[in-house]
Amino acid sequence: MAVAPAQAAEQVVVTASREPLALQRLAADLAAIEADRVQGSSADSLADLLRREAGVQLSRNGGPGHATGLSIRGAPATQVVVLVDGMRVGSATLGSTALESLPLAQVDRIEVLRGPGSSLYGADAVGGVVQVFTKAGEPGRQVEGRAAVGGYGSRELAAGLRGAQGAWDWAATLSHEASDGVSTLRPGDPFGNHNPDRDGHRLDAAQLRVGFAPVRGQRLGASWLRTRLRSQYDSSEFLPPTFAQDNTPDFRTRQATEVATLDWRGTLGASLSGSARAARSVDDTRDGGTQTDRFRTERRLVGAQLAWNAGAAGQLVGALERQEDRGRSTSYAAPVQRRNTAAVLEWTGRAGAFAWQADARRDDASDHAAVNTGRLGGAVQLAPGLRLRALAGSTFRAPSFNDLYFPGYGVPTLRAERGRSAEVGLSWRHAGGEAALTLWRNRVRDLIGYQPDASQCPPDPAYAFGCSGNTARAKLQGATLSAHQRLSPSWTLRGQLDFLEARDEATGQRLPRRAAHQASAEAAWTQGDWSASAALLRVGERPDAGKRLAAETTLDLQAGWRLAKGWQLQAKLLNATDRDLEPARDYQGLGRQAWLVLRHDASW
Repeated sequence: MAVAPAQAAEQVVVTASREPLALQRLAADLAAIEADRVQGSSADSLADLLRREAGVQLSRNGGPGHATGLSIRGAPATQVVVLVDGMRVGSATLGSTALESLPLAQVDRIEVLRGPGSSLYGADAVGGVVQVFTKAGEPGRQVEGRAAVGGYGSRELAAGLRGAQGAWDWAATLSHEASDGVSTLRPGDPFGNHNPDRDGHRLDAAQLRVGFAPVRGQRLGASWLRTRLRSQYDSSEFLPPTFAQDNTPDFRTRQATEVATLDWRGTLGASLSGSARAARSVDDTRDGGTQTDRFRTERRLVGAQLAWNAGAAGQLVGALERQEDRGRSTSYAAPVQRRNTAAVLEWTGRAGAFAWQADARRDDASDHAAVNTGRLGGAVQLAPGLRLRALAGSTFRAPSFNDLYFPGYGVPTLRAERGRSAEVGLSWRHAGGEAALTLWRNRVRDLIGYQPDASQCPPDPAYAFGCSGNTARAKLQGATLSAHQRLSPSWTLRGQLDFLEARDEATGQRLPRRAAHQASAEAAWTQGDWSASAALLRVGERPDAGKRLAAETTLDLQAGWRLAKGWQLQAKLLNATDRDLEPARDYQGLGRQAWLVLRHDASW
């Protein structure tokens, strides 16, 4: 479940099966970003690190620290599940996760499941699942520190201590980041919301994990993560008595995210293991200028899981979960809630050159009909290093609280979105590297969106201008090509290439904020006390609210010098060619930005 095992001869992952398994035993398409890549990346945020992975695209209302939407295989942020140490985070009112509120300083490693995930994690895992693993205790004692200054008045501080001794392990991290930024909106936006002031952000976070192993094979754990984001943005108010437009107030987003978990994992016999958890997450957002709106989600989860290693018959996993979401908003007439009970069965195994994976899940929610989902896939070793895999699955997305209950918009009778996905992949592992090609297709029906025809809405004057409705079907299909290669002890190359077709099947129009092509490439070099890297990202043109955003190419450069044992000095130049970036219509990203970073890592 939430605890990611250490790297072994065969890479072991968790997210694609809910249990630690070697990647070669899975038919699913999963990318793992290990700790050394997280620490060594030139990315300045979690979202910017993720967008360099195949199949992942990003839109953002400004620069780092502002509202960010993550798309996997063309599915929008509302169709992507984000987990932190196994616990789902995000807003049930808005239906998405604020990635901008999760600091990179708290991250140890990341797994990205591309493709259907509802049969493992329930609603909303249409495009995929992102699981963030925070830093955990390791044998010995380690202290970590980081201080950085950069352009646009940017600064970062982070400090952490982790270790393990006897039956105990622990990890604690504090981090702070801030930037003065630029005006989020460009001059001349069609709604007149641009304000030329600088829209900065501040993000503070604290994380604590403690584990106790009373006997071998048994571990009790507790973890806690809290973040506080304050970001400015451009908008307008229309207040009485004149109701005239006013774009001069200081509009801010104030967001608090908290995740707390108690868990147990242990062996129950020679071939039987189990785990259980109780967890709570809170997403609390206040938005506005002179007047503010509040959206708060409290999510509670209780679950248990058993895994039986049946030898030649493979591994069988069964899980039961109960989740309760509670939502409150200044816009709602009363608090709202959803209770969901789920059961999961999974079967994985390997016999000779063939591996299989099958899972099924039933979700029974209090505010929409019960949903059954499943996946079935297999992989075969065609030759040494050459592997062919195929996977098909079904998915669904549950209506958000806003879709159901927002006054004058929400409709309580909405149906859940349903999808069917299929993919085939070919990978080649060789000395020092790997290359993979995946072809995939996903069709989603009953998309939830704005229904402008009031006759299709409830017979109430409040819906005179439309409502939420199941209005469309989408076709998402494409191909991803990825490769990495260690050329020598000093040089490593990595690259991704994506082709995406994302359309509304009724109109044939391209879905907004999706580029038909995206490519990234990275070269890294190390020699003694010195290191350097260059990362190139090319995002193709994409439609957005009636405008076609131009293609963009960014280059990030980084150099490092180990000046003493445990001390490293890094210099970064982001957007080195100073491209004019438009991450969403009429919004602007940062130009060229220089960083100077001092890191300290020591063990004793």
